[in-house]
Amino acid sequence: MADLNSYYQTVQNKGSLRTPDHARRWSTAVLKTLGFNLDGRTKKKLAKALPPELGDDVKRVFWLLHFKNNQLTSHEFQNQVSRRSGNSDPQFARTPILAVFHAVKQLVDNGTQQAVANSLSPEVRELWEKA
Repeated sequence: MADLNSYYQTVQNKGSLRTPDHARRWSTAVLKTLGFNLDGRTKKKLAKALPPELGDDVKRVFWLLHFKNNQLTSHEFQNQVSRRSGNSDPQFARTPILAVFHAVKQLVDNGTQQAVANSLSPEVRELWEKA
């Protein structure tokens, strides 16, 4: 898919990542963590707006009883993403997170972007809006 190739290229370039495989791994980590921190309706809306491969990453994480952390800090989010990607540095994770958020926002409409922003904790919303 040319569309996904340009998506991963954007993630690789903006995320300061060396290879397309790194871009894929970080994209998956960010989207899974993002999906985990969205309410159900917003998660479905975002997954439907994205190409199937990316939408599946958003929907893939499921907990029977999950209580969304409305006060999740950006550092905690970065830490979750970095662990999920196989990296251990939450400070470095900020760059690929912003890259994935930027690339995702290019694929979805403004209504979906706003729904995602409204569903996130204030600090993570700030990251989303900065991208």
